[in-house]
Amino acid sequence: MATLKHIASKNSDYTAIEAYLVYQHDAFTGKQLLDEQSKPKLRDSYLLDTLECGDFSFATACLLANRKYGKNTQHGDIKSHQYIISFDPRDAADNGLTMEKAQALGLKFCEENFPGHPAIVCTHPDGHNHSGNIHVHIVIGSIRTREVERKPYMQKPRDWREGMKHSSTAQTMRYLRVEVMELCEGAGLYQIDLINGSKERVSEAEYWARRRGQMKLDRENAALTAAGQPPKQKKFETVKDTLRKQISDVLNNATSFEDFSDKLMQQYGITVKESRGQLSYLPSGRTKFIRAKHLGDKFEKELVLATLQENAERKRAVQPKPNRIGKLVDIQAKLKQGKGIGYERWAKKHNLKAMAQTLILLEEKGLTDEAALNQRIAELETKYHDSLAVVKDLEGRMKANKELRYHVAAYTSTKGIVQQFNTAKRPAAFEEQHRAELTAYRAAAAYFKANNITKLPSPKKLEAEYAQLASEKAKFYEQYKEAKEELLKLKTVKQNVASFFREEEQTQQER
Repeated sequence: MATLKHIASKNSDYTAIEAYLVYQHDAFTGKQLLDEQSKPKLRDSYLLDTLECGDFSFATACLLANRKYGKNTQHGDIKSHQYIISFDPRDAADNGLTMEKAQALGLKFCEENFPGHPAIVCTHPDGHNHSGNIHVHIVIGSIRTREVERKPYMQKPRDWREGMKHSSTAQTMRYLRVEVMELCEGAGLYQIDLINGSKERVSEAEYWARRRGQMKLDRENAALTAAGQPPKQKKFETVKDTLRKQISDVLNNATSFEDFSDKLMQQYGITVKESRGQLSYLPSGRTKFIRAKHLGDKFEKELVLATLQENAERKRAVQPKPNRIGKLVDIQAKLKQGKGIGYERWAKKHNLKAMAQTLILLEEKGLTDEAALNQRIAELETKYHDSLAVVKDLEGRMKANKELRYHVAAYTSTKGIVQQFNTAKRPAAFEEQHRAELTAYRAAAAYFKANNITKLPSPKKLEAEYAQLASEKAKFYEQYKEAKEELLKLKTVKQNVASFFREEEQTQQER
């Protein structure tokens, strides 16, 4: 689960970048930590290499490039770019990721994606929050010192010509995220979809606001504890954290957008509005709306409407629960545990009602004989397990059918793109432009090969087969549900009868 983060720096002191990577710094103030002799403290562990710097240090190589091309002379100029690849903490134990392997991956990533730029590649074994995630810092000077081969994602001459400055555009970041995902896949590491966002999106500023707020809260709680007072709050929450929690609370219960909007206002004083197809939220006490995209994907219009529709369908599908047979309570055991006379009165009434339900059911089913009751339970258990096995088998076949239909549709819809790719004059540029379609086609072809499918089945035939399987599943699921419901009732009845006669026997012995 590697993540990619970009930081642009306007600091003209390039040695400060090297110092940050090599020496220990305070996570909040950014100041260097000093030892007893007032000297900077080296980090406990790190690996560092430079690229495209010749015989010079990174700082000197960047300053020479600035002077040669007459750039980065203004205070507001971006002097360097830093890209941080953070790997999943589980990669070390599960996938054998070491600092050396991470450093090698970082060097490869830098060589392939930032050629011509003076660069530092430095690997650290842990992050700010001590989660154990190995991560790689890739810092590049903003000026390219030699012309490089044009890559498919490069659109303007500044992206490959000598003396031009690196620009981290949205398209560049998208390309680099794909590269990180492919890097992890090739190395056998955990990965996530870096293209389609996350359910909750936390910015760099919010992350540090959380850290600072939690530290302050911990100090206040320590003072309260020392004074003998219990802390009121242990976990710090930002305004966005609270807003996410409140919106989620309402979203889980609302069934329409009007209902969602009304409940947000009534319960939490939050105003929600839609503008240009995007949702924004205004918490009580603020004057500026917070866009849904700054909170996370689950709060954006498309997913909010989908959740509301699911809630409405689920509410319509809810059926009243069938009458259940109550279990007899062991009153004497409960009294020995310390239950009072009030509980005893309630338990006696409960047992009378449960035993009455038990006798009525036995009369209705004609199972007043113990042998007949046991035989019926055995029959229901067989029916229950057989129906469940058939349902599971049908579900597996439906899943395989659905997967096959998906790959057939993907293969059919992208076949023309593949034919164009095979005759393209610039295959690399064409593949970058149609990467999603080509990936879907290749995945479908690999699926057909793995399953020995040489002739594509008809989509209509697959749809008809899926409908037939769904119909059979519904029939057997109904049998399974009926058997389960009756089985639970009869087992409860059997237990109640046994408990009743056991209690009668104990009462007679006591007499």
